Amino acid sequence: MTLRIIALFGVLLGLTATASAAEPIAKGLAMPESVVVGPGGRIFVTSIGEFGKDGDGAVMVIADGKAVPFAKGLDDPKGITVFQQWLYVADKDRVWRIDAKGKAEVFVAAAGFPTKPQFLNDITADPESGMLYVSDSGTLEGKGGAIYRIYPNKKVGLVTDATKWPELHTPNGLLLDGQSHLLVADFGTGQLHRVKLIDGSHEKIAEGFGGADGIAWDKFGRLFVSDWKSGKVFVIARPGDKPALLAEGLESAADICLDATGKAILVPDMKAGTLSAIPIRTPGFDFDDKPLALETTVAFPNLKWEGWKGETEKGKPIPQRPIVLTHAGDGSNRVFVATQHGVIYSFPNDQKATEAKVYLDIQERVIYSDNQNEEGFLGLAFHPDYKKNGEFFVFYTPKRMKATNIVSRFRVSKDDPNRADPASEEVILTIDRRPFWNHDGGTICFGPDGYLYVAVGDGGAANDPYDNGQKMDTLFGKIHRIDINKKDNGKNYAIPEDNPFNNKKNVRPEIWAYGLRNVWRMAFDRKTGTLWAGEVGQNLYEEINLIVKGGNYGWNRRESLHPFGPKGVGVNDEMIEPIWEYHHDVGKSITGGHVYRGKELPELDGAYLYADYVSAKIWALWYDGKTRRVTANRPIRDRGLPVLSFGEDEKGEAYFLVVSPTGQGIYRFTRTEGRSP
Repeated sequence: MTLRIIALFGVLLGLTATASAAEPIAKGLAMPESVVVGPGGRIFVTSIGEFGKDGDGAVMVIADGKAVPFAKGLDDPKGITVFQQWLYVADKDRVWRIDAKGKAEVFVAAAGFPTKPQFLNDITADPESGMLYVSDSGTLEGKGGAIYRIYPNKKVGLVTDATKWPELHTPNGLLLDGQSHLLVADFGTGQLHRVKLIDGSHEKIAEGFGGADGIAWDKFGRLFVSDWKSGKVFVIARPGDKPALLAEGLESAADICLDATGKAILVPDMKAGTLSAIPIRTPGFDFDDKPLALETTVAFPNLKWEGWKGETEKGKPIPQRPIVLTHAGDGSNRVFVATQHGVIYSFPNDQKATEAKVYLDIQERVIYSDNQNEEGFLGLAFHPDYKKNGEFFVFYTPKRMKATNIVSRFRVSKDDPNRADPASEEVILTIDRRPFWNHDGGTICFGPDGYLYVAVGDGGAANDPYDNGQKMDTLFGKIHRIDINKKDNGKNYAIPEDNPFNNKKNVRPEIWAYGLRNVWRMAFDRKTGTLWAGEVGQNLYEEINLIVKGGNYGWNRRESLHPFGPKGVGVNDEMIEPIWEYHHDVGKSITGGHVYRGKELPELDGAYLYADYVSAKIWALWYDGKTRRVTANRPIRDRGLPVLSFGEDEKGEAYFLVVSPTGQGIYRFTRTEGRSP
């Protein structure tokens, strides 16, 4: 839309460039409209050339600060996006597809649209399916605007137009918000809208952008919007926040994107003929992302595990899968490590320790297999009064009950304080997950109130097919709070009187919080009592939540900070937003940790330690409860090992656990001693 205005009103001629918001990384572009980071991290920019002159448009690639032609012979190319090895370009009344060598072919011609396009503008791609969405800005008077979807088979369908959306003026920038919703920047009204793709319904989510043009996400849920008319770029730090000015001084900020580092927004300036990289910041809410001068080292390197050989009698490897590291809180300073196969070990909290003795072995009761690796022995928590009563609790998948989890009570042996009694098992809670095997949850922990908290996944499969996250008559997709010191109503536990849904009709009274997909590790801050949870996402985002009494965390209406699925909703008073998210470009399965309160590394005090199982990255995150903002998310040098779980000893020192063929699967954090982080 931006170029049509220039051409028809003749305002381009004679303009001179003004100072941009950042030093340009490329100059001399002929009407740059849109930018994308393509395969190999290369930057591609559409160059319109002389507006209205067919054949002189091009896609340029930026190489060593220069714009080099990549694909020629286009007309007035505007929006550009990437899917796999292909570039897709919106050009007047058609869409081009360009291969890795710069060969362009018409992907969808004008005749392929339900209505002949008037002015195709922006284009975006679903990174999972390859579905394309393209805007037709219509006329300058705000007539004929439309948004289309292009299926991978090249068929074109209408998402919405002025007949469905009378207020639609000149749709320009497009950007997916999750996979079921589309953000639309309306150049004519300066507004930003969210469109539900299943029915074309829409809602306004921000305004005041003048000539709203390009929109882009970063990797942590911040949204950026360019204003072509004012030459400004804005940032929305979190959904529902007011736009804040990121940069100004450009002549005509066109269609933007995130750069390959994730630390800058690339902005074509159409009038100035430049491409600039604007460093990302969130005015008033910036966070520190500098690497910490820490690294990870094997903990207890001399440890030998009683009874564990690492292979079967036939020589088949059986790597050790340590899944919980904790302590008994009894003043003994012992470390307890549980494996996913069903063995709990104990040993002295001494880096020179050599023997890990079996504390409890229930392998014959636990089912685990690598192709269903969300099952097995998943949780361990010692009673706050363990020193007096010898009780502890476990969460596991029993062999005798398919697709089921149980929470059981065990007791220490009467004759040996270093051995538990396998015969003392008392089933406390049974969770039948059939027909699915995944999304078990599995973390159990005691709160400062002495009650047991139990994390249970949404029941498995994808998309929460039974809507368990929002259903209140099921245990699935919840965190529960029970009193294991009492028994009531025929159960081996009681419901605390102050549970938020106690005595509610058709609601499970155990529920403490709901709307959760699959919490993989939660922990109480031993100083503040705050309950932290790492919530594993599905399609695009991972998140960190602070769990509060009665809280609804959105699943499956929201995935992290974004609407999810056909029932997806925006920010609302009924649902609690995560304090942090990261995109699947960063990692694809969060491993939640705990807040560090040890003494050995004071530079970590108050930091929430967490990791990603897929990318193997590790971070320390600080959160300001007063401003309700993350102030730092600092990476820690990792070893490229998928992190199964975190743990802390009785002194509050932190560890993390990985699968190990050698039995050295426990790591701790140490200073880099002068080496560059």
